[in-house]
Amino acid sequence: MFLCCMKTVKDAYEVFKAGLMPVYGANEAKALTTLVLTDLTGLSRASLTAFTDTELNVVQSERLLTWLAELKSGKPVQYVLRHTEFYGLPFEVNPSVLIPRPETEELVAWILQTVPKNNNCTILDIGSGSGCIPVVLKSQIINSKIFSIDISPKALSVAANNARLNKVEVTFVEADALNLTAPEIINQTYDVIVSNPPYVTHTDKLQMHRNVTDFEPHNALFVPDESPLIFYDSIARFAAGHLVKGGYLFFEINESYGAETVALLAKNGFQNIELRQDMAGKDRMIKAVWL
Repeated sequence: MFLCCMKTVKDAYEVFKAGLMPVYGANEAKALTTLVLTDLTGLSRASLTAFTDTELNVVQSERLLTWLAELKSGKPVQYVLRHTEFYGLPFEVNPSVLIPRPETEELVAWILQTVPKNNNCTILDIGSGSGCIPVVLKSQIINSKIFSIDISPKALSVAANNARLNKVEVTFVEADALNLTAPEIINQTYDVIVSNPPYVTHTDKLQMHRNVTDFEPHNALFVPDESPLIFYDSIARFAAGHLVKGGYLFFEINESYGAETVALLAKNGFQNIELRQDMAGKDRMIKAVWL
């Protein structure tokens, strides 16, 4: 019944916002409506306000109805629109991959502060997901050779699409971070290994919003309560045998296990271990050196 009521930008804005308010509240409903309409029309936020009489065609109105239903179900807006931005670059996303987070942008920025942009280095990213980490690193460290692994073929397909979208070359390999046997990965040494592995415990899950737990891929999120550092232990042991002397290991981590992750790295022989907080003041990332 909304279709006939969304003939102009102004109509659509009011109807869409009203439909979202019972689920998201006034402020978030307003922000989501603006985001959706800028994506649909190609108008800037300022233009949405200035040109409220801009007419929508039937296809646009029908698309809005579909998006409204999806957002009311709790589906993240990035999955609804099927794209997002990370470190200033466009990325396709769908429920096969995690939605890139600002905290991961901070991790990438740290790597780029550490590794010179003209470096002829070899980098391994463990846990491709959308490909946001390896794609950005390759776009910035142009002379680098970058490998990225994921256990999910669907995730690798998304990551490869994003490499093509951003016109960079990354070698993607299907492999298990807990049992790395792929010859093209184990027969290399690396200057940098980076990973944002699964680290959310099932206890943590109880505190999470359902737009994460109901829609984002569980195999990329969760670890057992009894072994929350299972991926960090496996990757650290692999890195100890495959980093060059002076090579770096970077992790995004669970804020509740900062000290434990530092201790794990020290036990595996890493030195100059630095635990860093994110902009929210939470223990979120680690850099360690293999000497």
